[in-house]
Amino acid sequence: MQVSNAFSVFAQEVPEVQGTWMEMVRKLDTVSRLDKKTEDLAYIAVMAVMRLESGLPFHVQLAKSHGATRDEIISSILVGLPAAGNVVIQSLPIALEAYDKE
Repeated sequence: MQVSNAFSVFAQEVPEVQGTWMEMVRKLDTVSRLDKKTEDLAYIAVMAVMRLESGLPFHVQLAKSHGATRDEIISSILVGLPAAGNVVIQSLPIALEAYDKE
């Protein structure tokens, strides 16, 4: 799975900050009460609402590796539609292209 260009630059230019960030992410992951697939789908929903499209391909592939279906990816993006509006549909083509790869 390929990370976004922004995350690659983050790791390359400030590895000490990126390392600290990833340590925090790993620690948060250990205390989550969600199974991996549910956590991935929830994260995709948040990314869609926050318009963080560059990270979607990586996280969609991660969700797929944890058993998420194409329909679940779509639903996770659309779950934010009532609260955030149609801004979330910008994520659909990016997510589906990533899901359909491989």
